[in-house]
Amino acid sequence: MTHWTRRRFLITAGSSALVTAAGRSLAQTRSPEILISQALRVETKMARLGFIALTDASPLIIAKEKGFFDKYGMTDVQVLKQASWPVTRDNLELGSQGGGIDGAHILTPMPYLMTLGTITKGRKPVPMYILARLNTNGQGISIANEYRSLKVGLNSALMKSILDKARASGKELKVAMTFPGGTHDLWIRYWLAAGGIDPNRDVSVIPIPPPQMVANMKVGNMEAFCVGEPWNAQLVNQKQGYTALVTGELWRDHPEKALGLRKDWVDKNPQAAQALLMAVMEAQQWCEKPANRQEMCQIVSRDRWFRVPVNDILGRAQGTIDYGDGRVVKNFPYAMKFWANFASYPFKSHDLWFLTENKRWGYVPTSVNSVQVVNQVNREDLWRKAATALKVPAAQMPKGSSRGVEAFFNGVKFDPSQPDAYLKSLKIKKLAT
Repeated sequence: MTHWTRRRFLITAGSSALVTAAGRSLAQTRSPEILISQALRVETKMARLGFIALTDASPLIIAKEKGFFDKYGMTDVQVLKQASWPVTRDNLELGSQGGGIDGAHILTPMPYLMTLGTITKGRKPVPMYILARLNTNGQGISIANEYRSLKVGLNSALMKSILDKARASGKELKVAMTFPGGTHDLWIRYWLAAGGIDPNRDVSVIPIPPPQMVANMKVGNMEAFCVGEPWNAQLVNQKQGYTALVTGELWRDHPEKALGLRKDWVDKNPQAAQALLMAVMEAQQWCEKPANRQEMCQIVSRDRWFRVPVNDILGRAQGTIDYGDGRVVKNFPYAMKFWANFASYPFKSHDLWFLTENKRWGYVPTSVNSVQVVNQVNREDLWRKAATALKVPAAQMPKGSSRGVEAFFNGVKFDPSQPDAYLKSLKIKKLAT
């Protein structure tokens, strides 16, 4: 038995007697991954998953590098770098059968916008599922050096007089995010609006791929940007600007990226989908451990993945925030989380907020039944099934679909039981019927 390979075991597992005998032997010779892959009976061992070069893609990369996909029987998973969020969307529309991808590390609102058909070619719906959240916190809003004297932080109103003068003189001032209706767009719009700045009137909000943010700031193409790490840290390290705030300061432990998969792929391959999910969840647990953070950063910094100096990633991943304006905070309470405080769980209440904010800015018609769409896209049931299979302790599994009323830095609260009341209360908005 000691000469058997995993492949030979799987091939010969058709004999029930042999499976029984081999199972006992393998259980005694430390091969739990084979037993797990047999139990799941995956319909396919192949999946193509996309990612953007952002620290919150680490669970997918670690699942690949550490063999977690293989452990659960998904021995032919490709984790493929995408140039931008529009490219991710386009490849999800194609699906792997058309040369694209089956799923991705993705901005949480995008599976909803694709399912509704608001961002797809010909506005044709591409049904998607969200199986897990990949992280909470860990994004930033950074400001060009020319505004350093203003000491802009959480209070964006400090920029209002400059923006008003520029607009009056006919000068266009730009702030960048990564995708219209995506998380970074919503964070920077929320921040601006909280300070009385209308993002649809007072500035031009433009999309820029994450890896291109620092280069565009260098040449003066924008006044500010919102993006995930490591690009805020790289801006500081290159002394091209400073971080006004880390987004956890806007909303503590806010949801961020998601594991999104095409609905048709999951429906066709439910066991394979569970295997993928279990691998990613185990990777999230691995990434969460402080003892693993340095290795995680070293892995994702490689040319194959981010092609970024490890020092641009490591500090903030370990909870040290150098804002670039003299402030350095260690053991930052709003640092990126992959597993702690239910970071992996796809709360439906959070997805409801994302849809409500997309309504606020006119990306989604107000007539859309948000609760109904969330129930179509959010597959928290699959997360719970995978968590049970992984023997996740009950204390690490939320009791319900809602995290409850959420509070933002400016005193505004979102009650998921009353999303329309929240939307009505917001002074600056652009609604589409």
